[in-house]
Amino acid sequence: MSGASAERECRPPAIFVLGPTASGKTAASLALAREFPLEIVSVDSALVYRGLDIGTAKPGAAELAAVPHHLIDLVEPTERYSAGRFREDALAAAAGIQSRGRVPLFVGGTLLYERSLMRGLASLPAANATVRAEIDDEARRVGWPALHAQLARVDPEAAARLERTDRQRIQRALEVWRLSGKPLSQLLAEGSSQEPPFQALRVALEPSDRAALHDRIGARFRAMLAAGLVAEVEGLRARHALTASLPSMRAVGYRQVWETLEGTESEATLAGRGIAATRQLAKRQLTWLRAMRDVERLDCLDTGVPSQVIGHVGRFLARARLGS
Repeated sequence: MSGASAERECRPPAIFVLGPTASGKTAASLALAREFPLEIVSVDSALVYRGLDIGTAKPGAAELAAVPHHLIDLVEPTERYSAGRFREDALAAAAGIQSRGRVPLFVGGTLLYERSLMRGLASLPAANATVRAEIDDEARRVGWPALHAQLARVDPEAAARLERTDRQRIQRALEVWRLSGKPLSQLLAEGSSQEPPFQALRVALEPSDRAALHDRIGARFRAMLAAGLVAEVEGLRARHALTASLPSMRAVGYRQVWETLEGTESEATLAGRGIAATRQLAKRQLTWLRAMRDVERLDCLDTGVPSQVIGHVGRFLARARLGS
């Protein structure tokens, strides 16, 4: 065994179950936790917020009691949470799990977080209020789709991952370009040379039929509305000094409810807008996933997925000399 290979083998093991929204990640992770000594670490940029429960499909009391979960309910919805902070929190959680003789199981669909954990963080220019104001002014004149087209000319890789109306991410990518003269995708690649902290098995749950995933998304969002998503957002607005620009309120589902409560969009269109936004999120997640290497890909629509994931993890843990 070469020195590099030996070093990789000495890293602690970790398992990742990744996938788009509504792909069955929670069910697969709970099935794994029943079979192996695991603790779940959330890889989800919305689950960190306290009070965002219904619209994030946050694990319920029974799920939390069945297996330890980490990186859920960390901050108030008025706060901001970054990929850098996620990396610090995730490494600390993993160290605690490993000290108990167990294996961290990272579960979620925020793929930027996964990359920050496994490959390190790029050195990016800090936010610049003047440049952002210039971009916002330009967007008011020509629209965000036009700025997306501008981004596609200078950073086609970043643009391919974004919807033409994704204001926040288009703005950041253009801001990085204007401040540094380099594409965001290039800077991310240059900064992602750090060796992974784990010997990792990554499993991606991806649909063989995009329309079937869309059906799942529609059913789940309607169920969220029936469970009281609008009332949840009303309660958050009553308890906190929230604004539409906060990341918590820009999360899919919450943004559409916010627009309804503000009266800028019709309540009659809420379900359709929420479903469309969730489908767009799933599209971005799948684009990101399909660019990843060294991933075991399973059809999330296959009813046998939990047993398939268990098989992959069992073989991986056996190779890692943990037994299975």
